[in-house]
Amino acid sequence: MESKKSERLAQMRAVLSKDNFVSYCGMELVDFHEGYAKITMNIRKEHLNFFGTVHGGALFSLADTALGAAANAYGTLSVAIACNIQFMKAGTAGCLTAIAEETSINHSLATYLVHIYDDDEDEIATFQGMVYRKKQPLV
Repeated sequence: MESKKSERLAQMRAVLSKDNFVSYCGMELVDFHEGYAKITMNIRKEHLNFFGTVHGGALFSLADTALGAAANAYGTLSVAIACNIQFMKAGTAGCLTAIAEETSINHSLATYLVHIYDDDEDEIATFQGMVYRKKQPLV
């Protein structure tokens, strides 16, 4: 069981390493299993808006990446079809952590809730997403 988890973790890290935007943003897959993913992103100047806080698009991208990792953990290609985000607090420095957890799943759809936290474990944003589960394996 542990070797299968390690194999899927390595596979997802390989998938994410081919994603130029994920690499550019500096996102890193920390933990991962079916229906769950934890991804971190160190805040850099490129993530900040003109107010000096993390851009909403950077937060959305972090949450969307966590959603994608959690949804694709089953080895079946899954793509986002609906997402929304609520911002609670501005992030300015340090590391952000996105934790995606599955809330429902069936043969074609799955829903996820993603929480983004700062270094103080304060919640920065909450993201809800739905994916369509295709009938093809994740390559």
